[in-house]
Amino acid sequence: MADQQRTLVDTVFEGIFQRILGGEIPLGGVVNEAAIAESFKVSRGPVREAVKALQGRGLIVKEPYFKARVVDLDARDMVEIFQLRESVEGMSVKLATQVMSDAAMTSLLADFEKVDGDAKVLDLHARIARESGNRRIQSLLCDELYYLLRLYRARSGSYAGRQGNAAAEHWQILRAMRARDAELAESLMRAHIARATEALQNLLDSETTPAVASGAENKENKA
Repeated sequence: MADQQRTLVDTVFEGIFQRILGGEIPLGGVVNEAAIAESFKVSRGPVREAVKALQGRGLIVKEPYFKARVVDLDARDMVEIFQLRESVEGMSVKLATQVMSDAAMTSLLADFEKVDGDAKVLDLHARIARESGNRRIQSLLCDELYYLLRLYRARSGSYAGRQGNAAAEHWQILRAMRARDAELAESLMRAHIARATEALQNLLDSETTPAVASGAENKENKA
């Protein structure tokens, strides 16, 4: 019975998360537990548990006496998340390189080849975190930051020009891991995340520049 309840909560959790990713529940929007329970044809209990789990992953905020709302991520939030990833994922890959068994390493490389180097299909970063052997790193990355990252990417799109570069960088990291060069793997991962952060910052700057220019032009016209 407990397993059935857990499965039901997981199903509702994933359903709500997909609605958030798809924009059906907008950023900052209210999560209507009654409506969700009705749409999934379940009682309010599993919905409350799912909302609580989403809250634990930073996707939903809920204040006392107020309704649950989807987190409203802004540019500063994402830059801070990427800066945190640089440090944590550097340690994650360093530890994984040191502790992974030969069989696990071979499996990781083979699986990455199968998906033709597509890290999103393999969920490479999460897989490395799970292989690190550090439960706190795994929890921080897999249970919180990666969910926020998926949300931001779904709502804003990927950064142009990064896909090809990112794939090459992933292969460099994996080769360092295969060679059991933990220091190099850490350095490459940190550089990889730093470039992604720079690409994100450039994208954000390009989005704000036209608005600033437009504002300046309006002032000149008024003058």
